[in-house]
Amino acid sequence: MKKLIKRRSFLKKTIESSIGIIGLPAIVPSHVIGLNTQVPPSDKIVLGSIGVGGMGIGHVRSFLGYNDVKLAAVCDVREEHRNRAKNLVDEKYGNQDCKTYNDFRELLSWNDIDAVVIATPEHWHTLIGLEAALQHKDMYYEKPLSLFFRECQAMRTAVNRYKIVFQHGTQQRSDERFRFAVELVRNERIGKLERIVIGSASYQPVPTQPEQSIPDGLDYDFWLGPAQWKPYTELRCTRNFTLISDYSLGCLSGAWGIHHVDIAQWAMDADLTGPPEVEGTGIIPDEGLYDTYWEFDVVHTYSNGVKLYHMDHKTARKKEPLYTHNAMGMLFVGSEGWIQVRRGFIDAYPKELLRTIIGPNEIQLPRSNDHRRNFLDAVKTRQQPICPIETAVRSDTVCHQADIAIKLGRKLEWDPINEEFKNDPDANRLLSKPMRSPWHI
Repeated sequence: MKKLIKRRSFLKKTIESSIGIIGLPAIVPSHVIGLNTQVPPSDKIVLGSIGVGGMGIGHVRSFLGYNDVKLAAVCDVREEHRNRAKNLVDEKYGNQDCKTYNDFRELLSWNDIDAVVIATPEHWHTLIGLEAALQHKDMYYEKPLSLFFRECQAMRTAVNRYKIVFQHGTQQRSDERFRFAVELVRNERIGKLERIVIGSASYQPVPTQPEQSIPDGLDYDFWLGPAQWKPYTELRCTRNFTLISDYSLGCLSGAWGIHHVDIAQWAMDADLTGPPEVEGTGIIPDEGLYDTYWEFDVVHTYSNGVKLYHMDHKTARKKEPLYTHNAMGMLFVGSEGWIQVRRGFIDAYPKELLRTIIGPNEIQLPRSNDHRRNFLDAVKTRQQPICPIETAVRSDTVCHQADIAIKLGRKLEWDPINEEFKNDPDANRLLSKPMRSPWHI
């Protein structure tokens, strides 16, 4: 850790001296920090990975591909997941050195660890993130930021207090198509922006499963953690935990919505604020295991009058005439044209917009084509990555606004400065949520 810090300090001073008063670049090219050559062990970022199941094992495989990273430890409450991740790491490095942990606090207490990846179920994100900040670990933190709004505030306070490099896992900001779409909007290439329409995921309800025996190798009580105790069923602990309200806001947020909401915030230049009005409706299945909204229709109004419509993709397809095929994406509609973008796809009217070159005197957004690489570069330079803590808080806030407005069934007014609902104690009580003892923030 000390060697890496010394190198960071040296690098920062060297770059600053070479560019004078201009300041550090937003993203340092890889050749500047030696990523195209063999990296000495003392200059590698020592990484730990917490949560190595579905999303987490993907991060393990990806971070193993960077030659300036040493993945030194993995943590998961499933022995099967721990062992699978360890085997991948040990095979890559040709040794048996990767440490395994059941308890994230043990991994985070290891001084040799510089940074961590947090890819656990959502109800654990903030508790692990707070401990990581306390232990001075930089973090790549899977979306969404929190299960309830007060967790957002706690994370922001901790990250800023301990000067942690924080990258939120809303990786569409590192997607060229989304960045280009937002630059077109911000530079008014579609005229005055009138509305943004998001089509998010939906799901099919499933029956409630009978209680099952907890399988060997799973620390189920630790998996539940701060969530209320519920009988074990296999389906509860699969990746579809994102559809259960004890662990997630569902398709409004972690099961897809946060990605597009984050891009909407970017397009609105609202990374330090958010929409002051929200109203909406949503439908929860009458019975079954999943109890988050599987159909929803929410409207956020920004202070300049622009409307953000956030719907499940089936509702979006019905209500938005410009969605003629796939509504699992984003639509920006302006006074002179429109842009539709989703992963792997972009379209616009007029078509010439797609050949636009953003000029040097126009709004050009930070460029990142690799979300993990962007995080690693930020760890080395101590610069902000493309999705820092404030953008995470503000994007998450929009999702929490939607959830609370649906719950209460009325229009709500939000104060983005004081970060609370105006004159609505009932709504403000829903900004926090009790945790099962002994867990708390």
